[in-house]
Amino acid sequence: MELKPVTEPRRADAASAQGELKSLHWLGVLCGLVGGAWLGAAEAPVKLVTIGLSPWAISLCMVAGVFVARWTFPTLLKGTEYVFQDLNSKRHLIVWALLAGSLWAVANTLTVFAIRDVGLAIAFPLWNANALVGLVWARLLFGELKGARRSVIVRVVLGAVAIAIAATMLGFSSMHGVHHAGAHAAQGIVAALGACLLWGTMYIPYRKAYISGMNPLSFVTAFTVGELLTVSILAVTLGGGIARISGELEHARGLLFWLFLGGFVWVVGDLFQQFAAKYVGIGRGIPLTNTNQLWGLAWAALVFGELRGATRAQDLLVVGGSIIMIAGAALIGSGAATGKEHTSQNDAILRECDRYRLDYLQTLRAMSGIEADTGGGRRWWDYLIMAVAISFFAAFAATAVVPSMGINRLWLALLTGALLLVLAVGTYRLWRRTDFS
Repeated sequence: MELKPVTEPRRADAASAQGELKSLHWLGVLCGLVGGAWLGAAEAPVKLVTIGLSPWAISLCMVAGVFVARWTFPTLLKGTEYVFQDLNSKRHLIVWALLAGSLWAVANTLTVFAIRDVGLAIAFPLWNANALVGLVWARLLFGELKGARRSVIVRVVLGAVAIAIAATMLGFSSMHGVHHAGAHAAQGIVAALGACLLWGTMYIPYRKAYISGMNPLSFVTAFTVGELLTVSILAVTLGGGIARISGELEHARGLLFWLFLGGFVWVVGDLFQQFAAKYVGIGRGIPLTNTNQLWGLAWAALVFGELRGATRAQDLLVVGGSIIMIAGAALIGSGAATGKEHTSQNDAILRECDRYRLDYLQTLRAMSGIEADTGGGRRWWDYLIMAVAISFFAAFAATAVVPSMGINRLWLALLTGALLLVLAVGTYRLWRRTDFS
């Protein structure tokens, strides 16, 4: 009888494990691209609001839509009992989620001052480097790219830089003139750099939560509380007080639905961004979601005609930026983590488990999209939450007014169809592979 070498089962196990890792990598890449599509589309409803609302009022309305959506989707997909069990088992991460929401709100506020003081043409390239800040944190704190082959490092870094450059080119292509910096130029530059640093640092709580085994749906539930509280405080203190903000919102009642819808669409993109951060890390996932600039430009140019009569230089920026962004995404997508890099990331997971007394094997399974059966299911109050969310939208939609502005309905239908298609593909793959874990 012929004896098989004992190495064959081990090779088979290693090949199976490598296949699982590649499967998760491509799932994360898909989530990043879907997130970029929906984050870019979130700008479209806001463009309908043309009556001059203050940035504080706009931000507050959008975040209200975000708040409703971020409680609705986890309830729909998993149920509140699951979400609260997950949060309760990792209570130390709740403060990190609240911190991430607050960082987002402060960074978004800083962009208001940056645009006011130096203009979008100068401010945008400065804060758009946030993905590169996240890449640095990913390497220093979570072992991403540590031990990776040189070719993988080159692809990921070049891809992230390419997407940042392309986003800047696309941003410039939609500008009809450059705002000249005034007396507060230094203040504006500091504000833009501060937004870049805060947005890049905001991804640390993301990754910290996911290498501890927390579900992204649970994380965003706590995240949005910090976000809403911080935006509300900023709107009241810096936006002129409660009376002024309330007056603005009352005056623009017919347009609030579009801001609410913009926040809702943004949440869909952000949820996929969270899953991308979980499965490919923040060094790869965040640059991929920054492809939202390409989608945002598509809505602006094709649906709202903002590039009608564009100069030759603007056309070249659009074409060149689009090609560079696609190439950057392809580079990152092809840069899958290698064995040594996985070892470094597992070391980071072990440190978190030792620090907070978490089950290491269970956390590894959660990182692979495999969670223990928590039981429970949906309760009557879950359906109540969804009913309340629907009623919010119905109430705003009942008073919604469509502004009289040029909209290309054919491109509106085509881009909406593309959004729904990528959402269906991303949702199906997440459900089949991880059951939204």
